[in-house]
Amino acid sequence: MKQKTSHKNLTKAKTSKKDEFYTQLSDIERELKHYKEHFKDKIVLCNCDDPEESNFWKYFALNFEFLGLKKLIATHFRNGIPSYKLEIVKDINKDGKINKLDIIKTTLKQNGDFRSPECIKIMKESDIVVTNPPFSLFREYVAQLIEYNKKFIIIAHQNAIYETVCWD
Repeated sequence: MKQKTSHKNLTKAKTSKKDEFYTQLSDIERELKHYKEHFKDKIVLCNCDDPEESNFWKYFALNFEFLGLKKLIATHFRNGIPSYKLEIVKDINKDGKINKLDIIKTTLKQNGDFRSPECIKIMKESDIVVTNPPFSLFREYVAQLIEYNKKFIIIAHQNAIYETVCWD
């Protein structure tokens, strides 16, 4: 009975497009600690996050030097209006930590949707994509990553995988 209730709730969330769930920093830290060597000299993209609220952005900004990242990029989605991207390429002010002075904010021509040509171009320049994509677009999101042969880490509820693999 519990599985049916869970299935109903997932279907309801998918149908209503209420899938803006923020991943906790502790969960991100617990998972990504296993991948440190994979991030060295890489461009990491968080393309389904509000970078000013995202714990993915926060994790990578706080650990930019520790992980040896080449660049960190995050795009922001705004429905119907142009949005922006944030980038970190180095400790610009050389104070030993990443802070607001080290973040480059660029206005996008489009709305920041991961499917837009502008965001696909940004994704192509990245080495690894790390995020928690919208539940309602999970299949489409993963298909795009595979189409462009991107390495990725997705931290999401296990039901997202179940939904992708088992449902039509």
